[in-house]
Amino acid sequence: MAQPIILDVDTGIDDSLAMLYLLASPEAEILGIAATAGNVPAAQVAANTLAVLDLGRAPEIEVALGAAEPLAIPLRTTEDTHGPQGLGYAVLPLSPREVSERSAARMWVDLARANPGTAIGLCTGPLTNLALALRMEPELPRLLRRLVVMGGAFNHPGNTTPTNEWNIHVDPEAAKEVFDAFSAAPPDRRPLVCALDITERIEMRPEHLVLLAEAAGNASPDLVAAGHPVEWRSAATNPIVRYLTDAVRFYFDFHHQYDLGYLAHMHDPFAAAVALDHTLATTRPATVDVELAGIITRATTVADWAGMWGREPNADIVIDTDPAVFFDRLVTRVGAFARRLYPEHS
Repeated sequence: MAQPIILDVDTGIDDSLAMLYLLASPEAEILGIAATAGNVPAAQVAANTLAVLDLGRAPEIEVALGAAEPLAIPLRTTEDTHGPQGLGYAVLPLSPREVSERSAARMWVDLARANPGTAIGLCTGPLTNLALALRMEPELPRLLRRLVVMGGAFNHPGNTTPTNEWNIHVDPEAAKEVFDAFSAAPPDRRPLVCALDITERIEMRPEHLVLLAEAAGNASPDLVAAGHPVEWRSAATNPIVRYLTDAVRFYFDFHHQYDLGYLAHMHDPFAAAVALDHTLATTRPATVDVELAGIITRATTVADWAGMWGREPNADIVIDTDPAVFFDRLVTRVGAFARRLYPEHS
């Protein structure tokens, strides 16, 4: 049976690849997608999400618009990381699909109630919509089979401030509400947290795009490099390969600009893979809280590994994985998916 997924995204280059990974995975059934303000504003997130569903020739999947602002602070977006529309150098046609009449928080609640104990929540953006949903339905931690969160940094530097990861930084109040609420989850349903400690080891490089293009049937794949001018675009005939090449190249350029190498950290696709197969990750339980009052540490995620607070663990933090296994799965699935959807371009 396919695993029901409630997806919450701020699409986003790596969010879009996570969506394509789920669409390419026969064991995933996306019940609905919440559009959360983060990488770009919520309306642009929704537009990007609908366009990626078109690219993936997905069936009708509900996309619900989330809150325009975080719970307590102004929205900060990151077009410098993801491009002016959030999809790097890629441009997708405006989708004819329509956004749901339900709010994202209402969709969370309704879908969890309709699938008690079976749906996995997967959050790859800020946790604003999930926090609002918890205010409507405090039983969500017991209604969901599991929650998988891409966010936080524990024994690792931040990517937004010296201690902050982006998703938590955008809405730290929401993150704290979520971790506090999921203290009520049974031990076998504790949230799985994919933090920077692990996701910055998931390094996509140009050769991965070549392998993906070859898996899609492209005999002469593009080889992107740091020397390409900004206006360069992929010549791939397969629309998914072309999209990914143009989107991810922007991400490569961003990381290269900050002396991280010509690579891209695939935070969100890794979280999607873990949501479908927990055996990809080694985890360790901890009590997680979010700092809200620190002058220089606000929005820092703190893990009590040793039980010093005297509180039961409320999360299972991913502490190890094999990136090669993940990338083999990503390339195989998304490449075959692209070839199957667009055989005329293989």
